[in-house]
Amino acid sequence: MTAAREVFAEHGYFNSRLTDITDRVGCSSGTLYTYFRNREDILAAVIEHAQQTVLRTSHSSDTGIDPVERILHANKEYIDSYCENADLMAVMEQVAHVDPSIKKVRRERSNAFIARNTRSIAKLQARGFVNSTLDPQLVSKALSSMVSRLCFNIYVDEKDPTYATEEGRAELIRTVSVLWTEALGLSAQHDAQASVSDDEDIREQH
Repeated sequence: MTAAREVFAEHGYFNSRLTDITDRVGCSSGTLYTYFRNREDILAAVIEHAQQTVLRTSHSSDTGIDPVERILHANKEYIDSYCENADLMAVMEQVAHVDPSIKKVRRERSNAFIARNTRSIAKLQARGFVNSTLDPQLVSKALSSMVSRLCFNIYVDEKDPTYATEEGRAELIRTVSVLWTEALGLSAQHDAQASVSDDEDIREQH
């Protein structure tokens, strides 16, 4: 899978041959067919591996964690992963338009992140942090799509080096996290809680 990812990135998916992959690994075509039926199978496996890596490090289920911090952490994990896997995201976007199986993989990947964020938003609604009249899945689709499309524009379409640096990623993470918290109505509550905490600290000092 590592060799396939390198070949896809260097030559483009449609210009890559299975022999390009086996030559890089130093194995026979027969060995490759032991594990994968075709090029599409290899790409699907690479995408699945990258997805599971970031989902395993997604935001904690601990309801005691401050919701604003949870959003910041989740966006950091997603954006760091997207930046690291920009080559793979480019290949997936290219292939999904013509290959139904890869389009399905891309849709499942997107749905996995939307489902994760839907659960988190529903928990915030249950705790009274987010407007309970909103459909958590629809909210998740809107906000998740914003982040994923922005990452695509920056890391795949424009290949903007500004946001490939640690400082650039930090600014991107901060920006989308502020948009998330503002959209969910969390920023005012967070500021109010911080104000109460500061008042308590002042009273303790006196």
